[in-house]
Formats: sequence, C-alpha cells, structure tokens
Amino acid sequence: MTEPKKEAIEAMSECGLRPMESNRYMSTETDGDDCVGHTMIDHLNYCYKLKMKQIDGKDSQTLVNKLYDIQSIDPEFFFRVRLNAEGKVECLFWRDSMMREDYKIYGDVLVFDTTFRTNKYNLICAPFVGINNHWKNTMFACAFIGDETTESFVWVFETFLKAMAGKHPISIFTDQDAAIAAGIEQVFPSSRHRLCLWHLSKNANSRFGLLKSDKNFKNAFYKCLSGCITPNDFEETWKSMINTFKLEKDDWFNRLYGLKEKWCTALSKDFFSAGILSSQRSESTNHAVGFKANKSTTLTEFYSIFQATINRWRKTEEKDDFDCTRGIPTSELSMSAILKQAANVDTITLFRDFEEEFKLSVASSTMFKGSVGRTVFFEVWIEGIT
Repeated sequence: MTEPKKEAIEAMSECGLRPMESNRYMSTETDGDDCVGHTMIDHLNYCYKLKMKQIDGKDSQTLVNKLYDIQSIDPEFFFRVRLNAEGKVECLFWRDSMMREDYKIYGDVLVFDTTFRTNKYNLICAPFVGINNHWKNTMFACAFIGDETTESFVWVFETFLKAMAGKHPISIFTDQDAAIAAGIEQVFPSSRHRLCLWHLSKNANSRFGLLKSDKNFKNAFYKCLSGCITPNDFEETWKSMINTFKLEKDDWFNRLYGLKEKWCTALSKDFFSAGILSSQRSESTNHAVGFKANKSTTLTEFYSIFQATINRWRKTEEKDDFDCTRGIPTSELSMSAILKQAANVDTITLFRDFEEEFKLSVASSTMFKGSVGRTVFFEVWIEGIT
C-alpha cells in the first residue's frame, strides 16, 4: 500500500468513516476495486492497525486499574481484557454482580447492539441489553471491541457465557452483520437469532432508490416486516410487492428474503421474544449515553458515563418496584377473576398491557371455521377493525 493511500485512509478515519465506508469510497473514486491498488483485506488490516496505534496505553491501563479496584469491592464483578500482538487493548468486557442477577431472571431475551462508537478511539461500544418485569431496559454487560471480525465477536460471546455461568438466551436481536451472525452460530447454536427491524428499516431506506417516495411500496414493505399474521400472508404480500415493483433481480431484496426467518414476525411466533420487534431498547441505551459522550471521550470517561446511565436505570427500577408494593392496580372494567389474578401477579406496567388485550378479547366475535384432525379453526374479529 502506497503512502498517499495510507494518508488518505488516515484522513477518512479521522473524519469518522468506518473501514468499509472508506474502502467503498476509494473504490468508487478509482472506478472499481481492481483499480484501488490494494485489496479490501489490506485496507481493513491497515485501518485496524491504525486504530490500535491510536489507543493510548495510559488510558486503557487507567480503566483496567479502575476495574480491578471495583473488583476488590465487588468480588463478583467480572471483566476480561484481550490484547493484540503489541500488548495493546483489543477487546474489553465487563459486568457487575447485579447484572449477573438480572440476567438470571430476565436473560431469555438479549439485544446486542454494535452501532455505537462515540469515543476517542472509534471503538465499538457493544451493550448487552434485556427487558425487566416493568418493560424497561436492564443492562447485562458491556464490551469495547476493536474490530468487526467473527473472531472478535466469538471472544466477546464466549466471555459473556463465562460471565453468566453458561446460560444461553432463548433469542438474540442484532443488526444485520455477517460476522455477528457467524459468531452467534458458533457460540449460541441453540439460541434464535433475530434481526432488529429498526436497523433493517434504516438500511432499507438507503436501498429504496426511486421507490423511497412511493407510498404503496413502503406500505407493502413494512407490512412484510411486521404486519403479516401468517406465513401464507407474508409469502403472498412479498410476492405481490416484488412483482408489482419489478424487484425480481434486485440482489438486496433477494438476500433479505433469504433471511426471512430472522426478521419476519409472521415466521417468529414459535419462540419467546418478549414482544421485541427491534433494537430500539438498545438504541435508547446509546442515546442515553451519547448525549454526554463524544469523539474526544476517553475509555475511562466513557465507562463513568455509561455507569451513571446504569445507575439511573436501577433507581427507576427501584421506584417501579416500590410502586408495585403499594397495592394492586385498579381497572376501569369490572374486576373479573382473570383481571384479579393478573393484577395480583403482574407489575403495573404488564397489567396495563394485559388489560388492553383483555378489552380487545371482550369486544371480539368468533366464528367456527372447521377442523383438521385435532386442530380446530376459528375466525376472530372486532367490529370496525380490519
């Protein structure tokens, strides 16, 4: 790789471009990969070396020392550091004792988000987020990751398992990343991997082209994402959309269809997902931290900001727990036996969700449609709602 090319890559890195983005830009400027003068692997390797070179040894050591101090106070505090060949921090993982207890209780569903990079070294901040019994975020662990390779994600996932006594989640939500998918398949083979619809929708907008302004197309696409009830409904809607808008030869839509088991809600009713359709919960983590962190934030400063966010979440949970001890929630409906039982066992937030579903069930009508073997079919509808 020539020096001018290295300087160009460094300049783009300083402007915040990711390795794949800078490689794509150089490829476009030189009329294709063959004219760049170096391979994509060379490009990514140089970006990685550049990032590792930038990490201040004093900063990373200060954070590691801080984690050791915390461990002396909280013996169940867990952290691991992975070093590169030069002895510099490549990956860092941590969780405290309360995170472990929360994972024991709420760890059936896990959101793993790698979209947040607001720190001095452009390292990936990857929080492991769950949902508590008040339907709010709870933090299970966090990691700083130096690159987006399968090897790094495997290390992070294996470290997470060690920290959590080997418990696998039932379902994992991530963005659409091949390296993450490969890592999950290797470390969490029994877990159901789902793609976050929030990220999928965001990526899709950049692929729509002229169709971006077509309301009928967008309605059809978003119905395919989360509006179909049955697998047949999805297949018919998808086929109609592809034919109507002449997308039969579109590579991106063909690849997306090949991953349908990971994102289509009509194909995901056979496993527990806590009602999550996207990584918006993890996005809220990023926003909560990001308003105080910026590209000059050191690792140590970032850890402190991140910990302050977790402390706020825990105070909110304590308040929610206290509110639930003050008595059972009331309902505008007559408290039937079902509602009374729900009010006694559910938190206030979950009871309100159940109450809404109960209202719909009371207002619904049913009609027997037939049976096949031991399976009985009913049509259920609510007047005025299609």
